[in-house]
Amino acid sequence: MTDYRSVPVADPLHDRRVAPTQPGSRMARRAAAAAPPPPPPDDRPPRNHRGGGGGQGKMRVLAWISIGVTSVMVAGSLTAYTMYRDAFGNITQKPVKEDIINPRPPDTGALNVLLVGSDTRAGDGNAKYGQQTARLADAGGKRTDTIILMHISPNRDKAQLISFPRDSMVQVPRCKNETTKQEMPPRRDMINSAYNSGGIACTISTIETLTQIRINHFVEVDFSGFKNIVDSLGGIEICLKSGVNDKASKLVLPPGKSLLNGEKALGYVRLRKYGDGSDIQRIKRQQIFLSKVVAKATSSDLMTDVGKLRGFIAAAAGSVTMDPELANDTERLIEIAMSAKQLTAKGVQFTTVPWAEDPENKNRVVWTADAAKLFTAIRTDTEVAVPTPSASAKPKVTVKPEQVKVQVLNGTKTVGKAREVADQLAEQGFNVVSVGNYEATNGQSMAKSEIHYAKSIATAPDYAGTLAGAVVPKPAPAAGKVPATNAQPYAPVTAAAGTTPKSGPVIQLVVGEDFESVKVTELPDSVKQSTITASQQTNVCT
Repeated sequence: MTDYRSVPVADPLHDRRVAPTQPGSRMARRAAAAAPPPPPPDDRPPRNHRGGGGGQGKMRVLAWISIGVTSVMVAGSLTAYTMYRDAFGNITQKPVKEDIINPRPPDTGALNVLLVGSDTRAGDGNAKYGQQTARLADAGGKRTDTIILMHISPNRDKAQLISFPRDSMVQVPRCKNETTKQEMPPRRDMINSAYNSGGIACTISTIETLTQIRINHFVEVDFSGFKNIVDSLGGIEICLKSGVNDKASKLVLPPGKSLLNGEKALGYVRLRKYGDGSDIQRIKRQQIFLSKVVAKATSSDLMTDVGKLRGFIAAAAGSVTMDPELANDTERLIEIAMSAKQLTAKGVQFTTVPWAEDPENKNRVVWTADAAKLFTAIRTDTEVAVPTPSASAKPKVTVKPEQVKVQVLNGTKTVGKAREVADQLAEQGFNVVSVGNYEATNGQSMAKSEIHYAKSIATAPDYAGTLAGAVVPKPAPAAGKVPATNAQPYAPVTAAAGTTPKSGPVIQLVVGEDFESVKVTELPDSVKQSTITASQQTNVCT
């Protein structure tokens, strides 16, 4: 049996950095597209990522465009859908399944929609936001301005919007070239390079490979779409602490409250030269703005005004591109709409993947180890609603993780597995008391994880149930403990004061080959610091 203490756990985010590349200039990054022009001044990569590793990544305007369009367009389907069937028929559809060539993560029951803002200057109304060459041919090659994952829980009772900084250096997997359909080898590059050459299919595959989160659908939108949405809502009110007179964004606004039409709203969310000029402050302004867009679009005033709703749906439907499975699935659109309306009141959360400066290039970023915990939290959000026990049922003891004493046993041949799982449990508040090994009778690795508890303790099943609920896949607790070998006391890397329970049974977790992870419900501080709640931004002046 392997020694569980001998090998440290590898960081999967850093392990992926295996293909040496040279990021080069922005033009080099876009070489897969057709000879792009230099970007306009306000599109240059960041020169100073203020805030260090605090989690505030490079957030771009079209992220909010995508989310706003997705969340609010489908709200129209809450009313008589047949009245607006023609408008919904204007949604541009793009099939991508056949172009995703990498293994895909399993579907967990959650709804994960990838929201992509394309900063192409091609198309009506987009060219004026770039330089003169942007008006030619394919507008200098399309680029993904921002990538965001909209995660709605399996119970549809919570939503989280995760932004992937576009300057993130990651391992892009093998993909098909969107134009030639030839396979491209994997490489280390900026995350938005996946879209440049491989389109939305490569972007989906990249996100799935990096996070192991299944992407169910996607939505794309551009500058003109954003303006149409804001105008169809009658404008969005914002509040500024000081006035703005910025030539770069073509925006002039007084201090205090202003009602922004589509053109001014676009200038506002693209605004850089305001406040301390940092990306962190700009990100917050964009998050607050989107909170107001979602709130207004899901308000009763819009939903009960047939004329306004018709115009809104027409503007939104003509501004987006979706996969056919979403565009043609009325029930799924209604499901998203109901979630958006319900969650607006509760508070949708906006989070940026935790990042740090790339050691190889100060103008790029890499994700920190805390990013893996954020992805695990989303990936393991698998609980579905269960029937409420009848009044005659015996009430269960409510047991919190910190009340559960755990012995972790390695039932596999993988070196270091017991310690790895013990660390994950400890981070989520469980009181791990020891680690060791378990020798199966046939000498083989355990195929499935098991949880065991003492038969003699009446409340032990309740403690075991709390532990089982934190393990993916979920083992069924069984009465009767198993013998441990080479058991040793466990000491967490960072001990939490005052969490050791005074009494209670010790529950055994035997780790099998099917073990995926411990559910992450307690997120690191870096993730919390990079998260805001939409409902708390109503009267905020920036």
